[in-house]
Amino acid sequence: MPTYEYECQSCHRRVEAVQKFADAALTTCESCGGDLRKVFSAVGIVFKGSGFYKNDSRSSSSSGSAAPSTPAKAPPAPATASASAATPAATPAASTGSSTGSNAGSSPKSQD
Repeated sequence: MPTYEYECQSCHRRVEAVQKFADAALTTCESCGGDLRKVFSAVGIVFKGSGFYKNDSRSSSSSGSAAPSTPAKAPPAPATASASAATPAATPAASTGSSTGSNAGSSPKSQD
């Protein structure tokens, strides 16, 4: 049976009552005789089991004409020598760690 919560409009006292769906709602406060109103509050929901998240709602071996849930992966791009040389760790000036104060290895735009 559900538990209902009522609040008195006069004294603001809250009362809980376990009632059937067919039972009539409480109307008078037992302490002051004022009008009672039902209090509606949020209900806690707990999702148990699988199928509630996007990544487990479909299996990859599902039958039917539906599209697969994950797109096909493209093959990795081949590594080039110029891409690895462009990284700062691969440049000789950055890896020597010298502190001579010269602008060796810097771009000409940084000199003022």
